[in-house]
Amino acid sequence: MNYENILVATDNKITTITINRPTKLNALNKATIHELHEAFKNAESDENVNVILLTGSGEKAFVAGADISEFAHFSVEEGAQLSAQGQELLFDFVENLKTPVIAAINGFALGGGLELAMSCHFRVASENAKMGLPEVSLGVIPGYGGTQRLPQLIGKGKAMELIMTAGMLNAEEALDWKLVNHVVSSAELIPFCTEIATKILRNSPIAISKAIKSINANFKDGVNGFETEIKNFGKSFGTEDFKEGTTAFLEKRKPVFTGK
Repeated sequence: MNYENILVATDNKITTITINRPTKLNALNKATIHELHEAFKNAESDENVNVILLTGSGEKAFVAGADISEFAHFSVEEGAQLSAQGQELLFDFVENLKTPVIAAINGFALGGGLELAMSCHFRVASENAKMGLPEVSLGVIPGYGGTQRLPQLIGKGKAMELIMTAGMLNAEEALDWKLVNHVVSSAELIPFCTEIATKILRNSPIAISKAIKSINANFKDGVNGFETEIKNFGKSFGTEDFKEGTTAFLEKRKPVFTGK
């Protein structure tokens, strides 16, 4: 599929999705959100893809925010619809993918950009990264899950402070606040994420997908995470990967997982 706003490349079971609007600092507009949805959906359905990396083109920005020009004159109803559609198409969609998604944050990740990074399963930042949710400085609040995911990641008090001050964290502060898992140089960002992805590739894809679902269950209203874990643990016993993993362990060899 041809895209106008993103680049997609797959190598060794790793798909890299790059948001490619450098003149707009990779800001999210409706077209880009739809393209990202399609790219993630296609990667998810591809049996030859076991890890997804998400990044932005250039070193200035992962995603500098949403494209404000698209919604500056929206009504109340249009604003609510914008938030609901965006969460369904992209942010919630990414969080609930069975394929692990790593955000490689290069430069600015602000507003919708940080919300997109937070919807990924974990984050790695370059040393020049800057992160924040500045929406209240525009008279609005984060609408793509930021008020929910930020407290989950860094705690309620720190999330309140960051959102209410419209402040920005540098990479080391984001690491200290546990918003990102690692900080590396700009040159090392993609190689480092690829190294992590390669480690993930050694393990059972179907077990990883069940682990993602079980971890996410703890943050879903009305869902008992422990019960979800029990069910997915039990289901693992019926997979070919379980048979291969346990057999390989007993035979003292490396397993060859098929994701089935």
